[in-house]
Amino acid sequence: MLLTTKFLRPTSDSRAVKRERLSALLEPDGPRRLNLVIAPAGFGKTTLVAQWCSRSSSPAAWLSLDEHDDEPRRFWQYVTGAFEHAGLTGAGELRKQLAHGTDEAFTEAITGLINTLARDGSPWTLVLDDFHFIHEPAIHRQFAYFVDYLPPGVAVTLASRTEPPLPLARWRVRRWTQDLHPGLLAFSEEECRQFFQGTMGLDISEEDVRAICRKTEGWVAAMQLSALSGKGNPAGTKQIDLDERHISDYVLSEVLDQQPAELADFLLETACCPRLCASLCDSIRSSGDSQEILEKLLSQNLFLIPLDTRNEWFRYHDLFRDALLLRIRHSQPEKAAQLWQRTVDWLLAHGHVQEGIAQIVRHADWHWLARVLAEHGNNLIHGGYHLPVLNWLDALPQDLVTDNPQLQMLRIWGLFFANRVDTLAPLLSSLEDLLDRHVADSHPDAEGALGLQSEISLMRSYLARTRSDDKSATDLTRQVLKEIDHTRIPLKSVTYYGLGLDYYGKGELTEAEDALQSAVRYGQVEQKPSTVLSSGGLLAWIQYNRSDIDLALDTCTDIRQWVDRHYADPSQPRLISCWQNSTLCEIHRERDHPQLAATHLQPLLEHVERGTEAGQHVVIQYVRGHLAFSEGKLQEAIEALEDAAQTARKRREQILFEPPASTALLARCYLAAGFPDKARGCLDSRVDAEFTNPLNREQNRISEARVMVALDQPERAQEILSALLQPAERNAHNRHLVEILLVYGEALALQGRTEESRQMLTRAISRAADAGFMRLLAEESPHLRSLLLSLPALNAPGSWNSGVRTMLLKQEEMAGTAAATRATETVRSPERSAKTPETLPEPLSQRELEVLALIHQGHANKEIASRMSVAPATVKAHIRNLYGKLGVGRRTEALARARQLGLLDN
Repeated sequence: MLLTTKFLRPTSDSRAVKRERLSALLEPDGPRRLNLVIAPAGFGKTTLVAQWCSRSSSPAAWLSLDEHDDEPRRFWQYVTGAFEHAGLTGAGELRKQLAHGTDEAFTEAITGLINTLARDGSPWTLVLDDFHFIHEPAIHRQFAYFVDYLPPGVAVTLASRTEPPLPLARWRVRRWTQDLHPGLLAFSEEECRQFFQGTMGLDISEEDVRAICRKTEGWVAAMQLSALSGKGNPAGTKQIDLDERHISDYVLSEVLDQQPAELADFLLETACCPRLCASLCDSIRSSGDSQEILEKLLSQNLFLIPLDTRNEWFRYHDLFRDALLLRIRHSQPEKAAQLWQRTVDWLLAHGHVQEGIAQIVRHADWHWLARVLAEHGNNLIHGGYHLPVLNWLDALPQDLVTDNPQLQMLRIWGLFFANRVDTLAPLLSSLEDLLDRHVADSHPDAEGALGLQSEISLMRSYLARTRSDDKSATDLTRQVLKEIDHTRIPLKSVTYYGLGLDYYGKGELTEAEDALQSAVRYGQVEQKPSTVLSSGGLLAWIQYNRSDIDLALDTCTDIRQWVDRHYADPSQPRLISCWQNSTLCEIHRERDHPQLAATHLQPLLEHVERGTEAGQHVVIQYVRGHLAFSEGKLQEAIEALEDAAQTARKRREQILFEPPASTALLARCYLAAGFPDKARGCLDSRVDAEFTNPLNREQNRISEARVMVALDQPERAQEILSALLQPAERNAHNRHLVEILLVYGEALALQGRTEESRQMLTRAISRAADAGFMRLLAEESPHLRSLLLSLPALNAPGSWNSGVRTMLLKQEEMAGTAAATRATETVRSPERSAKTPETLPEPLSQRELEVLALIHQGHANKEIASRMSVAPATVKAHIRNLYGKLGVGRRTEALARARQLGLLDN
């Protein structure tokens, strides 16, 4: 049962200041989807939003959150309950669905709520008050999905003490958000007058109103202190000096100097802390009463801002903290330095390493930074913080890095995880030379330097993979495994991940699964979320392709839960695995849940737009193309798969593994679009020798058999498939096995061998049913789909049979429409290249053409800036102009348009 009072909007206090200028900012405007009202307690957030809602004519659902709502099921029940209470038709059924659904049902229910809002068509507003009570990462992810797909005209207003960990940067770029921060919430002079005279009931002069407003900068908490400080004065407030003192002087004189000595000392002694908790304060003060004092400060509203709802973590208002720091550094400089050092020591010792490093960098203590990075840098990198580590290494004076093998190895690991593999070879050679000198000179750390050799061997094994030198990669990896127990840095997880890649590349899937399971297990022991996520993602990908769909889904769920428990930093982007998200997209696409599939694909597309590692780029575009193909969006599928194939060909030396065979799926798209010759040409451009992974070679051969069937050469198709059948069965390539049986059955049917065809197709149906494959059957040719519908095995009772029949019949119904659409669809045909290319109204400049070429090569903005020797801001400006001239909004669209105009080679 839901508490209905949580759905009641607070009534407006007649004495409250009317904030008309802020209410206007909350009004709907263009593409906006989110109003974000962020400020500490006492800034009037709830009052403002309630006033705005009371004057709005649009339907509004209100929900006041509390600490009990930080659980996904309860949160979404209350959200749908708020809409139900406000009169949204259909919200009640969604709420009931949430009461008994599984975790996966949350996304479906959220999608249902979005669809319900779209059907209703009204400009709904959802207000979530006190959103700072929500800490659960799962809710934040689900809420981001909700906002991403809101129908036009529907918006959300969040009131919170802290900025939530949502994809706000992306939404701001799209002009989806309106931010009301403390600066905007600051009172104007007129609002100050209304506050003192109307709300506080004080009779003060116009001169004093202006003075207080200026000194407090419209901060209502400071105004309250000003009003209270004037009690007993006949004029209602004491006279304020009107000179140009900074607000910190005012805070110190009006607050600090009037506190008891115990509180004043505490404020000064803890000002060096970027955040405060009782344990930290006790440690640096050598006392045990900090929690009691913090609660006293909080109860007195002494510029202390809670960072959670449990009164564990706090921070001072920035202006107040600056004033305190100024006082103690001026009056007690030695004590201030000692307190700061104790603070950093505590942060490092209690796992707040990044925060400790930030303090060290701010004070430019480079020798201390070098020691901390040597000790903690490896764990930070393997925890997903490779980019900050690279920035900190760049901040160090060069001489501190040049003669330090640990820091040089740290830079190599950082560049490796940043996918800048092409820069590593010279750095490894330089490091090996340095280690040789240390050993020859009997350097004090010669023994530790020798321990780095295993890391160098491991890194060289990954470089060997980029050169397709599988033997060297495997030999180096096994060498590391022999020496691994003698190294100081835990490397087992990364080593087993490399071994898993080797086995996967050779098509030895059982061995690959064993190695990847070891990588996951050791990664959890070593606390390396990035390695756990990558290893578990590839493991799930293999399980999916072996038709263990449920097992693959369980693997993804278990890995995600472990990573979220051990990597929960809202200030950092969420760790994403290309393999895992791709697997989840494939699973939900196969089970005919395209919206869920798109949910897992979306974060990967953002990586593509920013410029990701070449291998990941190919995998993402392959999965993107497969989803578009399943949905019948052939043009979108072709563009994504052409991009994947070109990237795989042009940037092969930068890819650590052989990505999926994009050309095989591209050929299927051309077949579906009615261009069998183009499909054949696409496959003819690849030869089997190019594939080192048997899975990819197999996939390409199956597509070749499909083309032979389409070209009315069933005997040739049968010959191809006969050679594939036994190896696929022997190696448990079960997904491919189903495809082989299906196409084989169609080839036999075309030869008039009806009974043999039925037997082959019945075997395929049996295998598909065991694995739970569905979309796989619906993606086959219309002729093959009709053969399947006539099979007695498919017409037997059962939920899977019924689901597949329904899907196939739906495909049949859509076939007529698809044929008509295909005639006008802008799929690239062989004749199109003969046409005169279009011209742009304004041609691209030489610099814009250079940028376009580098984007085509897959480089990120930062890499483009480096190659062109210009600032990143200049690159962004060129890209902005480029998009404008091409009439596009993102990288993939720009490349497709450029190829269409003949600006790039196909």
